[in-house]
Amino acid sequence: MDNRIYLISPDKKQYKANLHCHSVFSDGKKTPEELKEMYQRNGYSILAITDHETPKSHNELTDSDFIMITGYECYIRPTEGGRGDIFTREIHLNLFARDPENETMICYNNRYLKYMDEEAKDALTKAGSERPREYTTEYINEYIHTAQKNGYLVSYNHPYWSRETEARILSYEGYFSMELCNYSAYIMNHLEYNAPLYDMMLSHGKHVFCHSGDDNHNLYPEDDPKCDSYGAFTMMMPEEFTYGGIIDAMEKGEMYSSMGPTFKEIYLEGDKLHVECSEVVQICVYFGSKIPRHELAPKGCTMTSADFTIHPESRYIRVSIFDKYGKSADTRGFFRDELGMPPLEEQEM
Repeated sequence: MDNRIYLISPDKKQYKANLHCHSVFSDGKKTPEELKEMYQRNGYSILAITDHETPKSHNELTDSDFIMITGYECYIRPTEGGRGDIFTREIHLNLFARDPENETMICYNNRYLKYMDEEAKDALTKAGSERPREYTTEYINEYIHTAQKNGYLVSYNHPYWSRETEARILSYEGYFSMELCNYSAYIMNHLEYNAPLYDMMLSHGKHVFCHSGDDNHNLYPEDDPKCDSYGAFTMMMPEEFTYGGIIDAMEKGEMYSSMGPTFKEIYLEGDKLHVECSEVVQICVYFGSKIPRHELAPKGCTMTSADFTIHPESRYIRVSIFDKYGKSADTRGFFRDELGMPPLEEQEM
């Protein structure tokens, strides 16, 4: 037991979270109160309402059983005045406030604030440059750095939908996590499950976590196949169920991404990795090679655990599980220094 290094500990309680959500304060159709009721009814304990360019606290809805995370979604486009174009690349970032009362607007630009009236704009607390936004790596990294300085964790949203190149994504610095699955985009394109991109990032030594969210707008009823709620979520494992505990867990990567399955525990003991989970048909361990370790359940059956021997030259370790419906759960990448493994000699990736 003393030699075990836990990637996911059975001693930590897991809380279900949606970290990407829109309300009537931007282009969503539900009020914050309605969204809390919906998600709490469906087994969630944490919700971040991230309305477009609308920093707004909903801390009054937090109680002993449910935590509202303050944040908002920003976007930067190459088009004139930030105009939307379905064929043009752009970047969207979610900003999560360390302080639940922080409603600071980063790099204020009036052309992007189409959901806010003049009175609300005048009342904003602003930080950072107010020059026109530039779709350049330099400006985007400046934006992320400014957000960090002003009390936000920054995540990278829906990379497939954004149409950015791998080279551009690798050039950004300072975001703590990337959306592995964005469910609203996934039900439109069935491509917004970004595990291949995430593995590429890890293989290049990018120390970034992964999570998933609905990005729900609730344009359709909950029983409609186009409903964009409850399809992708993040399981959080904080030391304590408080606002600060959740933010701390996010910053430390004490979370994993899922579209359905769940992990019970994962630990490394020597060169042996043990995985326990809900019922699945396949368990994969990725470590930076062309061929991951994998176990499959017999045809027509399921499995809830597997053991693997870890390759001594693993660049990192990341575990994915897949249920009979093809839905996955995915850990973040754990690098060698976190796992007590000696550094590798530098090799071309």
